[in-house]
This record gives sequence, C-alpha cells and structure tokens, in this order.
Amino acid sequence: MRKKKKAFCVRGGLLFLAGWIGLLAAQAAAQRIALSPSQAGAIGRRLWQNESGGKLSGLTAWNSGEDFASLGIGHFIWYPAGVDGPFEESFPQLLQFLERRGVSLPGWLAQARACPWPDRQEFLAAADTGRMRELRSLLAETVGEQTRFAIERLEGSLPKMLAAAPEGERARVERNFRALEATPGGLFALVDYVNFKGDGTFSTERYRGEGWGLLDVLQAMEPGPALPSFRKAARSVLERRVRNAPPGRQEGRWLRGWLNRVDDYREG
Repeated sequence: MRKKKKAFCVRGGLLFLAGWIGLLAAQAAAQRIALSPSQAGAIGRRLWQNESGGKLSGLTAWNSGEDFASLGIGHFIWYPAGVDGPFEESFPQLLQFLERRGVSLPGWLAQARACPWPDRQEFLAAADTGRMRELRSLLAETVGEQTRFAIERLEGSLPKMLAAAPEGERARVERNFRALEATPGGLFALVDYVNFKGDGTFSTERYRGEGWGLLDVLQAMEPGPALPSFRKAARSVLERRVRNAPPGRQEGRWLRGWLNRVDDYREG
C-alpha cells in the first residue's frame, strides 16, 4: 500500500512539474512580439538608417576610438581575439541565429572564433577584399533575419531587466516596457535602444557605477505619455554617461548624434 502511495506521489509530482513547465512555456510564447512582415521590415529599415544611414557600406563598420567591429543593420559588436571589452558582444549571437534559420554562412565566417581583423586600421584596409565583400553581401541579404534577431534580443531583455532591477521597481519597469511596446513608435524605440545601448544588465557597462542601458532608461521614466517620457529619460541617461565617462574616451563627440537619435523616437 505504501509503495502505491509513493508511486502516486511521484506521478503526481511529475504531472505537476510538467504542468508548470507547460505554463512557463505558454507564458514565454505569450510574451513574444507579434509583427507582420511589413512591420518587421519597417523596424529593420529604421534600425539600419539609424546606425549607418541605410548604406551598404555601413553594414561593415569600425568606429574611430573603438576596439571592435560594428556589423549589420544593428551594428552588432564583434571583438578581435584577445580583446575583452566591456560591451556585450552580439555579432557571434547573430551568426548562430542565422545558422538556426537555415542561412548558409561562408566557410571562413562559420569557423571564425573572433573578428579576423585585429584592429581598425587592418579592418579599413580590407574594405575591398573578397572576405569583406562576402560579409557585406551576406548582411545585405539577411536584413529580415537581422530584424528578427534584434526583436528577439528585446524579447529576451525583459526577464533579465526585471531580475536585475530592485524588487520595488520591477512593477514600474515592466509597466513602462509594456506601455511602450503597445504602440509602433514605442516598440521601435525599445528595439532600437536595446541594440544601440544594451539592456543595462551587464555590470561592465557602467561608468562610476551608473549605467546607460534600456533598464536605466525605463527606471528614469516619469509619469505621463510613454514615448515622450522615454525620450526625456534616454536623453538624461546618455548625458549622464558622457559626464561619467573616462576623459580619454572623449564621448562628448558622440552625444549630439545619440540625442538626435532618441529625439527621433516618435509615432508615425
């Protein structure tokens, strides 16, 4: 009799566990951002425009003063071997995403463990080489996949941000996120900003203990219409980043462009 009871308890526990896993899966599915192809296309084009003016040459960039390549419509970061920078490296994640979507990568790119150009000088010198042309061609042909990748990065950012936020602020952070997500202009602002400045959960993405990611902006938002509040908070967070940055980085040279970018977060 005890054995039957024990077996029943085990089966009951397994059923409960399966039900709980199913519930979590259902919740995760419910949190996916549903977009039509035309909506996704519009987001991708705006993201590409913001990063590099929608230019083909802008798909393979290495900005002055940085120690990494910026690739694709979202200028996804790729570090050379031996460089352990403070910012989240996203280009290898994009390559994995493309392979999962059935995109065939050039052999050299599929095998690469780091950016094959060690610094900006060599990257720029290689602008017209076969590998660089092949890389630009791949990125130009996968704008739709890159857009979906950017959106999935946003989807995955909310659980991380809520885990990183102080318990008393989590409800407000999620409320602000959902309010923005509910409008096309707000959704683009979320997608663009998380690719532009990260989700704010990396401890290395701080100056003087203060970050500049999406979480920091959501925390800084004031009551009122979501998108204007987001723009104002983003300006404040980016200005604070420049004030806190090490003088040698000279980040003030980028501030005008950053502020123009967030000022463009509008409906329509």
